[in-house]
Amino acid sequence: MVQSFHSRAYTLIEMLVVLVIAGLFVALVSTIAHPDEKGLLRIEAQRLAQLFDVAATESRLTGKTIGWTADASGYRFWRLREVSGWTPIGEGETLRARALPDGMTISALRVENVPTQAGVRLEFAAYGPALSFVVQMAMGTERSAVVGSPSGEVRVAVSEGGIGVETAQR
Repeated sequence: MVQSFHSRAYTLIEMLVVLVIAGLFVALVSTIAHPDEKGLLRIEAQRLAQLFDVAATESRLTGKTIGWTADASGYRFWRLREVSGWTPIGEGETLRARALPDGMTISALRVENVPTQAGVRLEFAAYGPALSFVVQMAMGTERSAVVGSPSGEVRVAVSEGGIGVETAQR
């Protein structure tokens, strides 16, 4: 009786397919783990736009004015209290202070189309119309802006070639 041994070997095509799939997986994981400047800027601008929406909503619901300030390393929200004035919002809350990713800056703030000085507070009033504003953000060569309209809409705009072009809306 003759016994035949057939061993299963991988062909070159099968090995190449496995390597291509593994390469795509590694590229996907590295992109998610370390997004490019444009992606990171877009994510941070969208986060800030959502936080502005939360601040405006909280202000209207509570009847208390909410403020926002930024510095070189990050930004924070404030509550206006009748007795103590402006107090920073605590760490356990949605509107807590946040640090910007390394290399990202808040490059400018315009309120009602007027450039502001450092240390100026953007305010979300409980009563009355909303202010129009533009918060410009930069990271490397990439630029983005969070734009608020008098109707209360907040959106993200990306700047290409120095000219603001709306590319994403919340």
